[in-house]
Amino acid sequence: MTCGTNRLFDLTGKAAIVTGGGSGIGREICDVLAEFGADVACLDLHKDRAEETCEIIKKYGHKSLALAVDVSHYEEVCDSFQQVIAEFNKLDVLVNNAGIGPPSVLIDETDLKDWHRVIDVNLHGVFYCMKEGLRIMRQQKSGSVINVGSMLGISAAAPEILAQSPYVTAKHGVIGLTKQGAAEYGQFNIRVNCVAPGFHSGTRIAETLEIKPDAEEARVRQQMISSRTPLGRAAEAKELKGILIYLASDSSAFTTGATIVSDGGWTVW
Repeated sequence: MTCGTNRLFDLTGKAAIVTGGGSGIGREICDVLAEFGADVACLDLHKDRAEETCEIIKKYGHKSLALAVDVSHYEEVCDSFQQVIAEFNKLDVLVNNAGIGPPSVLIDETDLKDWHRVIDVNLHGVFYCMKEGLRIMRQQKSGSVINVGSMLGISAAAPEILAQSPYVTAKHGVIGLTKQGAAEYGQFNIRVNCVAPGFHSGTRIAETLEIKPDAEEARVRQQMISSRTPLGRAAEAKELKGILIYLASDSSAFTTGATIVSDGGWTVW
């Protein structure tokens, strides 16, 4: 479909930044924003992955920009946002998707380096990008910020499946930061919302659990995840597209401070 077939979700003329856009959920987010008309800057730790995403979304005929950025470094965030403004002259949508996961171990076994790295990327990185993005949007008096949190920002996972205190802590922080951002910037016609995905299928689960995709442990844990999810399966990255286009577009014009959960029912228990 083209963006003109449904004006409610039309992003024609909008400019977007997506962090962690080089693969997985981030790549799907870049794709749907471009599909509905936006120019998209794909920021990723790996420049080659960002370039691959930009090649994929070129089919929609809009501008794209690939930048290598470590969101845990504030100076890199500032520099990349300046490059985006130089290219697009505006910022309408900011999607904070970049994130990492540490090994699955109990709190007393957690390496301090893992703790600090995850907090630096998953929480400080979101704050840095919001700080710069909201500054730009405040001048424009418009914009939509979408933070990609996690169902583990609402509840914890059973430790036999996943024990990641740094990740859970950071994602709880992201939801709090989302609410505070909404409270502070509504006066400037800026909306701040959060998406809380559940477990996703494919190598993403294995990577999150720090185990090989074909390992027996991976298969067992994936079976445990499916059995505890009311819908009986993990998600596909593309299944977040509808929520993202809703929050990015004017169809959610009166929605701010919200956390929309897409976890197959995991958090009903």
